[in-house]
Amino acid sequence: MQNLQSIMETLSGWVWGPYMLVLIVGTGVFLTFRLLFWQFRMLPLAFKQVFGKHPSHEGDISQFSSLMTALSATIGTGNIAGVATACVLGGPGAVFWMWMTALFGMATKYGEGVLAVKYRVKNEKGEMSGGPMYYIERGLKWKWLALIFAFFGAVASFGIGSSVQSNTVALAVENGFGLETWITGVIITAFSALVILGGIKSIARASSFIVPIMAIGYVAGGLIIIFNNLELVGPALKMIFTYAFTGEAAVGGAIGAAIRYGVARGVFSNEAGMGSAPIAAAAAKTDHPARQGLVSMTGTFIDTIIVCSITGIVLVMGFIMAGNDFGGQTGAVLTIGVFDKLLPGVGGWVVTFGIIFFAYSTILGWSYYGEKCATYLLGEKFFLPYRIIYIATVFIGCIATLDLVWLFADTFNGLMAIPNLIGLLLLSGVIAKESKDFIARRKSGELY
Repeated sequence: MQNLQSIMETLSGWVWGPYMLVLIVGTGVFLTFRLLFWQFRMLPLAFKQVFGKHPSHEGDISQFSSLMTALSATIGTGNIAGVATACVLGGPGAVFWMWMTALFGMATKYGEGVLAVKYRVKNEKGEMSGGPMYYIERGLKWKWLALIFAFFGAVASFGIGSSVQSNTVALAVENGFGLETWITGVIITAFSALVILGGIKSIARASSFIVPIMAIGYVAGGLIIIFNNLELVGPALKMIFTYAFTGEAAVGGAIGAAIRYGVARGVFSNEAGMGSAPIAAAAAKTDHPARQGLVSMTGTFIDTIIVCSITGIVLVMGFIMAGNDFGGQTGAVLTIGVFDKLLPGVGGWVVTFGIIFFAYSTILGWSYYGEKCATYLLGEKFFLPYRIIYIATVFIGCIATLDLVWLFADTFNGLMAIPNLIGLLLLSGVIAKESKDFIARRKSGELY
């Protein structure tokens, strides 16, 4: 077992090493220039698509619901624990590099959404199926690579999607309320089963209810702290921008640490390029691939530019108050401590409840991702066995020690990105063509 753990640690380090991060961010940079900074030019229209009313089109769920489903899996513990880890290991400057990752990642997420709708198919149940496995197979004609992506996605779902998330909830509840982990396991498994067994429409309904509430609640708590300590905002922002290029307060004082951990945690948080979100995007009711691409890219903006920024700025404010020292703390414990210090009696609970609901929503979103990958591999009849196995791993996660599972989950989650990024880069011409077509048809009045 020790040898296996050592092997997985080595593999995980390679998968999430500098070459992968360069490939992920580089894809976003390439698409940004290929699409002439589309994500910045079209951001106002993108948000209008999310919150506006649209005619009914082919698909399973609304564009808003597809975004909420994607965000349910995207906004998670990375927004709390991941940002804290980045700030400890990379220093306050890591926050800046998280922002940069997100701004270019919006182009990647846009491309994923376009291809998801462009190459989606209707399955035996009359539901839409799409995502990297479909645009790799139908766009590149490389089914072998599509199968590899689906395998990585299905395996990753049992870790990053279910067991490690339920484990996070169980530990947070035990620390906050003293409730035994097996009791939490029974409760969260039951609530997960109620939603997951109903399929994508049930998951979308739950996500559309939970995600806005949890995100608004967490952001509101962070904004209260920021407005109550306005004198620290300027110094915090100055420190973020200054340390981004000096490496101060980072591991070894190296600027490379600020970049590495900022980029790594940014990618882990918003999942741009990972290939997960386009699986939900494919289910959206839309009349054009580019329209859904616009909706998809707002997810990266919301996740990192808004939610992660709140965490990062508050943490740097706490860093300043503590005399530029986090006191050896990291992860969720650090975030809870800083929020509680800056908003006594309330801040810690804001983060604790945020962890619980962020992790629970991730369980719901990833169940859909994993199901689509599993049924692509084994056929549509496998959907029910997959859901039952997935729900079982939710309970197992609450009562088991998951160090090795974390490694497997982290590794396979990263491996998903490789075939997906290959698909995005080689199909970038399709993305550009669909974007031009969308603009032309809007100008002609053919599309609203």
